[in-house]
Amino acid sequence: PQGRMTDHRIGLTTYRLAEVLGGDLDEVMDALIAADQAEKLAEQGL
Repeated sequence: PQGRMTDHRIGLTTYRLAEVLGGDLDEVMDALIAADQAEKLAEQGL
């Protein structure tokens, strides 16, 4: 095990696997929100 979690959809890799599995999802949620906002802006041509 490499102690990492990767979400290839948004290009996020974090080496805080234990914390994420323990429920500390702030970094993951922030990245997901940012990716969603960027996608919506791109759809609007901004």
